[in-house]
Amino acid sequence: MKKIAYLFPFLLLFLGSCAGYHIGPIQPKFMAGIKTIAVPVFKNDSLKPRIEVLTADTVIRQIQEDGTYRIVGTPEEADAVLNGTITEVNRSPMRSLSKNTLATTEFTLTVRLKCSITRRDTGEVIEKGTVEGQTTYYIGNDMNEGERQALPLAVKDAAVRLVGQISEGW
Repeated sequence: MKKIAYLFPFLLLFLGSCAGYHIGPIQPKFMAGIKTIAVPVFKNDSLKPRIEVLTADTVIRQIQEDGTYRIVGTPEEADAVLNGTITEVNRSPMRSLSKNTLATTEFTLTVRLKCSITRRDTGEVIEKGTVEGQTTYYIGNDMNEGERQALPLAVKDAAVRLVGQISEGW
């Protein structure tokens, strides 16, 4: 009987520790009731041409990978619409040659997105903000080729940050 008396507090602690656990995604309060999202092609206000579709596709893939929301094809089918604008694509020097400080060997590529989420039924903007994605790249013989290869990585970083904000809170 004494052995059971010693086990009783541990049993209460074990059973009580699972009381607040939820299975499945937990949405932030501003996204309450939203299960489906539509992501139209992003608007491009940057000087980098033809990156609108790349950015929207990367955000869609990241939302699908996260699994909190389901992507639908048109805004009419969605509970909310994620509108985005590419505001800036910026390349800045990060590292130079040791013997020639004017020659850059490594750059940082930054992509800045401005996004808003609108409830389809009311038209109310429930959240808006900006996210930034970055990557670094080395240049070889062709600087443009290095930037072209680094751009999807910077966009992916911005998409990961954006989806993290809408699935966990801004």
